[in-house]
Amino acid sequence: MISVGYQPSPSRTIYSDRFIPSRTGSNFALFDISPSANSPAEGREDGSGAYATLLRTALFGPDAGVCTPGTPDKLMRLDGKNSSVYPSSRNIFRYKTETRQSMHSLSPFGFEDALPGVSHGPVKAPRKVPRSPYKVLDAPALQDDFYLNLVDWSAHNVLAVGLGNCVYLWNACSSKVTKLCDLGMDVSVCSVGWAQRGTHLAVGTSNGKLQIWDASRCKRVRTMEGHRLRIGALAWSSSMLSSGSRDKTILQRDIRAQDDFVNKLAGHKSEVCGLKWSYDNRELASGGNDNRLFVWNQHSTQPVLKYCEHTAAVKAIAWSPHLHGLLASGGGTADRCIRFWNTTTNSHLSCMDTGSQVILILLFIAKQLVYLFIHMVLLFMLSGACKEKGTST
Repeated sequence: MISVGYQPSPSRTIYSDRFIPSRTGSNFALFDISPSANSPAEGREDGSGAYATLLRTALFGPDAGVCTPGTPDKLMRLDGKNSSVYPSSRNIFRYKTETRQSMHSLSPFGFEDALPGVSHGPVKAPRKVPRSPYKVLDAPALQDDFYLNLVDWSAHNVLAVGLGNCVYLWNACSSKVTKLCDLGMDVSVCSVGWAQRGTHLAVGTSNGKLQIWDASRCKRVRTMEGHRLRIGALAWSSSMLSSGSRDKTILQRDIRAQDDFVNKLAGHKSEVCGLKWSYDNRELASGGNDNRLFVWNQHSTQPVLKYCEHTAAVKAIAWSPHLHGLLASGGGTADRCIRFWNTTTNSHLSCMDTGSQVILILLFIAKQLVYLFIHMVLLFMLSGACKEKGTST
């Protein structure tokens, strides 16, 4: 509408062509949400006036003022005729370059300033993971054996540790240490495992026997046999208890039944050193010193899935608590890798080299992101005898 010879004012802001709307300069009066001074809505009990103020601030920013719709300004053309144009401040949307906002803003509308009538808590600082332990427990006679599972944490915040031929309990809430049992001079503890619920603790021994203790009363409930050699791996599934032994077998035990075991799983060609039930109690993953990772179902006596990609013993096993069928496994010194599997599609997802043997895997999934924490350092120091031999954890 303006002739070719028209030159814009130098003070006029030149906006980019990205078409990114900015509501800070918009004419919110066109939306008819600004309350008038004599509006009867301000006295209503439903608080529509406060709602309109909050909505106006959310749409156009906390500094947006009330602007009543006015008549178009008259712009004189060079040919002597009047032309009707609206000022840029009265547009419904204005287009300008992108404005960066704080990443720590808690406003759901993206504004850093607090909205009227809306209270926000303080910005939560990023979580810092300490690099040094906050608690160190002396653990003499802790066996330096990769294939044993001598530490387990219960759902009641109680830590069970097998030291030599004894089992000790450490309460994280009260820091109280309790001696649960003493197996005698000829028998040593090879594995400990807490039940998913309750206070029952399973103890695997070097003579192939499995003991179940009630930690709340420090009383042995039952002794179960079936293995010929030491029991180095344990896994609970509701009332079922699985035990893996150096005799290459896995025994399924029902603690409600009188029999010592209800099923025997044979498939590994070497010692079973890792066991883990899935969170839905449908699949059991087992790892062995034969570098194999097997998956069993509730009723199978042969593995339904076999994975042979690891090049060292598979001890570290973890199921995802949120995504069905997602399994992680870690290899020993000659492998040093963590591999992810999808047991639903029987596929290998990915592999990552950790640079060291994998002892324990804790796998958490939230909001479609996988957070993997690999604990390569035990919380316990070896006995003085182990230190003299030059061994370390």
